[in-house]
Amino acid sequence: MSIKYSYFIFSLKESRMSVVTLKNTITLAISVRDRHVSADWYAEKLGFELIHHMDEAGWSEMRTNVDGVTLGLGEQAEPSPGNSVPVFEVADIVAARAALEADGVAFDGATETIEGMVSTATFYDPDKNAMMLAQDLTGG
Repeated sequence: MSIKYSYFIFSLKESRMSVVTLKNTITLAISVRDRHVSADWYAEKLGFELIHHMDEAGWSEMRTNVDGVTLGLGEQAEPSPGNSVPVFEVADIVAARAALEADGVAFDGATETIEGMVSTATFYDPDKNAMMLAQDLTGG
């Protein structure tokens, strides 16, 4: 293979447009027994700042010390340690999900919406690692 041909193949790979456009934020979601206790722990030990507790949804979010990275605390009676789910924010979850599904990406059930808060959809990479799309519905 010539250098010119190799560069052409590399250029094609580099210029490929992604199926969806992600915002510049990510939420790392973990399961915990008590969100309030965990939020206090993360604040005290790592300096994270509480963004909000959504008690009706069993969810809390912490601002980390890394720009654009949020820690999500999902309350579970029996949490699954080591099971972190990256949550990628999108502007339009319906369009993003449709584009990924059209490209063969598998989703787990319907998109879930908590009115006035958030819509989420869980999908899987080729190795069955769970990831989520989220659309902020707070207007913020």
